[in-house]
Amino acid sequence: MIIWLNGAFGAGKTQTSYELHRRIPHSFVYDPENVGFFLNKNIPKNICKKDFQDYSIWRELNYTTLKYLDSEYDGVIIAPMTIVNPQYFEEIIGRLRNDGVTVHDFVLWASEETLKKRLRKRGERKDSWAEQQIDRCIKGLANDIFQHRIDTDYMSIERVAETIASQSNIELLPDNRNKFKKKLDRIKTQIKHIRFIN
Repeated sequence: MIIWLNGAFGAGKTQTSYELHRRIPHSFVYDPENVGFFLNKNIPKNICKKDFQDYSIWRELNYTTLKYLDSEYDGVIIAPMTIVNPQYFEEIIGRLRNDGVTVHDFVLWASEETLKKRLRKRGERKDSWAEQQIDRCIKGLANDIFQHRIDTDYMSIERVAETIASQSNIELLPDNRNKFKKKLDRIKTQIKHIRFIN
């Protein structure tokens, strides 16, 4: 089973992914973005694309890798990745489903104001690359192909994870962490995923 978490930058995909990972005993977080970083480092500058999702090979590699993981790994694969192009979504998620792979996809939805607040909280400056993508993401994710929306404006990460698990028929482990440990886990996840692309 694959759980694909979509949403604008700042919607909480990464934090929710690792919250699910902590509470699903046999799970693995697969980051499709890493394929894009690899491609950008290994493609001549004169043929580099502005957005690595525009490489057909990025979509092909993620499809192939996820299909391989689904067939070889006996657990839940969690993939946090913003995709707003319906064609690209079909080339990965649609294709996996056509192959018989169970993929539960969710859009973590949030208002522009909430997204901006969350981006600031994680240290992004005003008018950062992520903030510049908000309008494009909100418009793109309004497409009917992205059906399973969870409004996260007033939801904690724990509640979002519990909603996703419930809708995916997954039983989560109880969360016995205290407030301090939860905050520490969030900080660790945030530091681990700092991207120097502003």
